[in-house]
Amino acid sequence: MPKSASSPKSFEAAVSELEAIVQEMESGNLPLEDALARYQRGVGLLRHCQATLGDAEQRVRMLEGDGLTDFPTDSSRDGDQAGA
Repeated sequence: MPKSASSPKSFEAAVSELEAIVQEMESGNLPLEDALARYQRGVGLLRHCQATLGDAEQRVRMLEGDGLTDFPTDSSRDGDQAGA
């Protein structure tokens, strides 16, 4: 299924565009109509990013057999070494 002209090329491109939109909106210099258009585009980008991350999570879960574990933190690694 081909992407529409307004679809980002990649997750990273979507995040980059979303960051630019946030900066533009935070500047407070946009006319109302432009701000609304940027907001609408931002919502679309956010949904795209959330869907992409959800898909990635599903793929990881499939690869790990739903047995995901947390990475050890620095403090938990230190505790493991103390007992060694």
